Amino acid sequence: MTENQTPEQRARDNIDALLRQAGWVVQSAKKIDLNVGQGQAVREYQTDVGPADYVLFVDKKAVGVIEAKKEELGHKITEVEEQTEGYSVAKLKWVNNKEPLPFLYESTGIITRFTDVRDPKPRSREVFNFHRPETLKEWLSQGASLRQRLQHIPELNPEHRPAQELRLRDCQEIAISNLEASFKADRPRALIQMATGAGKTYTAITSIYRLLKHAGGKRILFLVDTRNLGEQAEQEMMSYVPIDDNRKFTELYNVQRLKSSYVAKDSQVCISTIQRLYSILKGSELDEAAEEINPAELTQLRTQPKAPLPVVYNEKIPPEFFDFIYIDECHRSIYNLWQQVLDYFDASLIGLTATPDNRTYGFFRKNVVSDYSHEKAVADGVNVGNEIYVIETQITQAGAQISAHQQVERREKLTRRKRWEMQDEDEAYSATQLDRKIVNPDQIRTVIRTFRDQLPEIFPGRKEVPKTLIFAKTDSHADDIIQTVREEFGEGNAFCKKLTYKIDEDPKSVLAQFRNDYYPRIAVTVDMIATGTDVKPLECLLFMRDVKSRNYFEQMKGRGTRTLDLDELRKVTPSAVSAKTHYVIVDAIGVTKSLKTASQPLITKPSVPLKDLAMAVMMGASDEDTVSSLAGRLARLNKQLDADDQRRIREAASGLTLSQLVGQLFAAIDADNVEAKALQLAGLPAGSDPGDAKRQQAQEQLVQAAAGVFNGELVELIDAIRRDKEQTIDHDNLDTVLRAEWDKNAASNAQALANEFGEYLNAHRDSITALTIFFSQPYRRRELSFELIRQVLDKLRADKPQLAPLRVWQAYRQLDDYKGEQPVSELSALVALIRRVCGMDDRLASFDDTVRRNFQNWVMKQHSGGSEKFNEEQMAWLRMVRDHVANSFHIARDDLDMSPFDGQGGLGRMFQLFGARMDPLLDELNEALVA
Repeated sequence: MTENQTPEQRARDNIDALLRQAGWVVQSAKKIDLNVGQGQAVREYQTDVGPADYVLFVDKKAVGVIEAKKEELGHKITEVEEQTEGYSVAKLKWVNNKEPLPFLYESTGIITRFTDVRDPKPRSREVFNFHRPETLKEWLSQGASLRQRLQHIPELNPEHRPAQELRLRDCQEIAISNLEASFKADRPRALIQMATGAGKTYTAITSIYRLLKHAGGKRILFLVDTRNLGEQAEQEMMSYVPIDDNRKFTELYNVQRLKSSYVAKDSQVCISTIQRLYSILKGSELDEAAEEINPAELTQLRTQPKAPLPVVYNEKIPPEFFDFIYIDECHRSIYNLWQQVLDYFDASLIGLTATPDNRTYGFFRKNVVSDYSHEKAVADGVNVGNEIYVIETQITQAGAQISAHQQVERREKLTRRKRWEMQDEDEAYSATQLDRKIVNPDQIRTVIRTFRDQLPEIFPGRKEVPKTLIFAKTDSHADDIIQTVREEFGEGNAFCKKLTYKIDEDPKSVLAQFRNDYYPRIAVTVDMIATGTDVKPLECLLFMRDVKSRNYFEQMKGRGTRTLDLDELRKVTPSAVSAKTHYVIVDAIGVTKSLKTASQPLITKPSVPLKDLAMAVMMGASDEDTVSSLAGRLARLNKQLDADDQRRIREAASGLTLSQLVGQLFAAIDADNVEAKALQLAGLPAGSDPGDAKRQQAQEQLVQAAAGVFNGELVELIDAIRRDKEQTIDHDNLDTVLRAEWDKNAASNAQALANEFGEYLNAHRDSITALTIFFSQPYRRRELSFELIRQVLDKLRADKPQLAPLRVWQAYRQLDDYKGEQPVSELSALVALIRRVCGMDDRLASFDDTVRRNFQNWVMKQHSGGSEKFNEEQMAWLRMVRDHVANSFHIARDDLDMSPFDGQGGLGRMFQLFGARMDPLLDELNEALVA
């Protein structure tokens, strides 16, 4: 290019470069040679309505047209679509074209838009580059366009399924059907929001299978942000059996999980981390460690003052390489650095997440094809709900004061080196300073000891501590908690371990132990809460840190929502007596009450030292991640500064406070400020498009101005103050428990659960034999049997799994203030609950206690009625009958030949003892004991 080129000439040169990049041979109409290359882009080709800027030929056949415009008209590019269409239907010189050309482009060399006129409702879309000649040839050979073929996907029929396979859940059917309706409406982006555990991946694979089979999709990408999630997706695809075929998915289609830069041409489904795909598109090698941790939680150390490298055209993976991209955990991987990966591909985007935020909805243009919340999942029995148990202590609520003129312990956060020194003056500390500036070991101990002592109330009948995950504030806090847990529970190292990215022990190994083994019973974590860390046997979340982000809190709670059947739960928790029915949030910090905001993390580089961030910005870094992270870290430090720290910073920062510095940095990356500055630099009025180059220039200038006060002295001062923020160990103030009880909302939740259970029993009182017996006259209760009660339980599990008897028992236990023993089984709990609902008992009572009380009353009635009293051997037999009924609800003649009766002589011996009275006695006891 030369400086005296016209804007039109510059645009043509840019377009020529893009075409050559995409494999086209660019020719002038005067030197046309259709034998050179597979595809030719011929400039100024004559038509009967004038010369077209470019006509595209593939295998000597005209297939498309390009309308070129200068870069300054990029914001008006859609206005020339009619002009492009006019050339596509014109008669071409030397070519006897009878049909309109199908592929239409408008381009400035910076922005390129594309229309396939074969689509049902042709609509232009922006593309990264022109499609390759071989791509257009393949599309023509398929006859109908992809969007046309999508119109003919058959309706989902979830009943058409091999007998050995489970049918789709209702939420999965709805998601797939709505997604396919979205495809047919040519919506380029769609969001599937499904609660954790509801089967997002299974839903996605079912949809992928249908696109490959019924719409002729060529290649589909399943995008993840950690290698762990990629491995899980690969395993699910390997075990997936389609709805309408007995063969496995991987027997029908080629699935490749990308482990290098090589992508097989015959792969129909590719699984990749977004980090690996980014490295491929920008032409660099990838450190596999970058795939281990999702970027939203822990970014790699990057302090170079330069913006991330943009993706560039890759002829091996051109923009049209994938037809569809499914984005797992899309709430983490659609922004900033990673969005350019998604913008590169000319593909429909389908997001998968359990926890969308406003940005997620915005990115997918509010096209939500599935809205399956955690609450709906709990109602359907797909997830389990939670109960909240609150532990409040005096110091947790109000802090305390360290008195002057006493020896206090100081501890460095990182090295944990200790020293003792005299406290100069009284020092009050607030609850928010706990475990950061001030550590009070007795506050931690009081919470842990209270949790230990209240476990019998929180989880009645358990012989071991339920699998528990404790959320700590910092790594230092986590270590303090671990030591205290081991001491208070009187256990060893295996009992309680840290679960974090930073431990020396392999985090995957600890996670596997926590998920599959008896030990550890308790894990403590700071940062490892992402998807992929699910532990199905987890039944308790103990929060010792607050969370202000609504999205982050939902992810943390999601660790406990997974369902688990009794056999699997007993493998790690042997004393469990039922399947997992709920999980308990033990709130020791007020996390369930604190105000939550939408998630938008400011600190996207948590592992980069504060000093390095400040130096990077001082030396010219202006990218949003670095500036936002620096501002966020300084804002966090600002809350820890005392008056003297503030003064020292003001003096070194030309009179500015740290709060003002933070405000300037945030303002420098504010989108509105950047846009206004870019318009000013471009000399354009408001509402114009200044272009990305001007926006980048504007942000650089704004950040440079905001960071102008930074110098080596100020950075060193800030870093010194940060390092000086040591922890003070308060041994003087002992903590006391203020409250340890079920959250007040639990009472209303318990009442709602009891009401729902009662409504279910009443609705089925005439259709389930055992319920009919309970709700009818007492004499019919002699007909009760173990099998009849089992039928009620089976029906309840099938219809309302959330009404598990032991869960409903806990609700009534709270409502009736029941202090007795836990039921020995789900069946005995069910009988006690039925008696409570149908009015046989005014208050909750265990069935075993009821049978014993009724037996005692029956014996007293027999002995006081003037009849002959039972002798000791007869009473021993009657007690065995009583115990049998307490466990099996009914006794019959045949039962007398089984344990424990057979050991005492069985049916014959009882007949000897009671004679002709035996059968009437059994009938009478069957009625009296369950009355």
